[in-house]
Amino acid sequence: MEDGALFGRAELPAVRPAELPADLHALGRRLPPTLRLGTSSWTFPGWSGLVWAGEPTPEALAREGLTAYARHPLLRTVGIDRTWYAPMDVQGFAAYAAQVPEDFRFLVKLPSACTTPRLPDGAPNPRFLDAAWAADHGVAPAVEGLGARLGPILVQLPPLAPDEHGPPEPFVARLGRFLEALPPVLRAVEVRSRGLYVRGYADALRAAGAVHCVNVFPGMPTVATQARVAAAVGGPAVVARWMLHPALRYAEAKAAFAPFHAIGRPHPEARDGLAELLATAARDGRPAWVIANNKAEGSAPRSLEGLARAVATLLHG
Repeated sequence: MEDGALFGRAELPAVRPAELPADLHALGRRLPPTLRLGTSSWTFPGWSGLVWAGEPTPEALAREGLTAYARHPLLRTVGIDRTWYAPMDVQGFAAYAAQVPEDFRFLVKLPSACTTPRLPDGAPNPRFLDAAWAADHGVAPAVEGLGARLGPILVQLPPLAPDEHGPPEPFVARLGRFLEALPPVLRAVEVRSRGLYVRGYADALRAAGAVHCVNVFPGMPTVATQARVAAAVGGPAVVARWMLHPALRYAEAKAAFAPFHAIGRPHPEARDGLAELLATAARDGRPAWVIANNKAEGSAPRSLEGLARAVATLLHG
């Protein structure tokens, strides 16, 4: 008998996985093992019944929700967004790795301290595209702490005005040098400025062995258009992030969609474009990652279920 049961029922964990229907488990088995679907974070109580059983608190989810999250039949990766705001140490990454199975993978953002051109006060950022700083404070701790559970390192560039990046060709050449100087892990670049999609962009990423992160975000080209950019870049994997409905701003989406339990505003063009991208990757035998945000349609788990069904239909009919 367990010690906790000496005085009655053994204590249950604060966060338990939801009991999901058999067809969702079957759907997970229909997806190729090279495909990893996940969300951009996991601390949402509104996912009760979708990912969690009961109604866990945000504090409980932050502390132990990742273990329950990784039990979901479709969720085989997750984004670590907190690294965008401040670097994490090795111990923090190792604590995450200890909560998930061996075949689970994390997408890790580089800190904004090296991916934004200006400081909060508007002054130029001296660490912008500083590869040595990014390697020491962003890549190295993730590599050591996550080990084999590390997936892509994401270089997320914010929307940049022309006066922030200057002529696009020299800027993308600088970006390429930055990527080449990083440790040789899987590096994905998310650009949110149409003006940087110049011929040299694909060349710079290809030379560095990096990949283009297809992203669904207001003002960006369609998934189909970005898929052609990603194909021109090539690289060892497909990476995509389904972030925000193009018709909404972040605050609008958050207010409209909370508590993120249901699809509030479907975006079939994005879903179908991503499904085509992923089905092509599967046929080519290339690993693929897709990270979805609640603000894309209203509920990231439900968006990924719809995407999974679309991919399975394309692959198996």
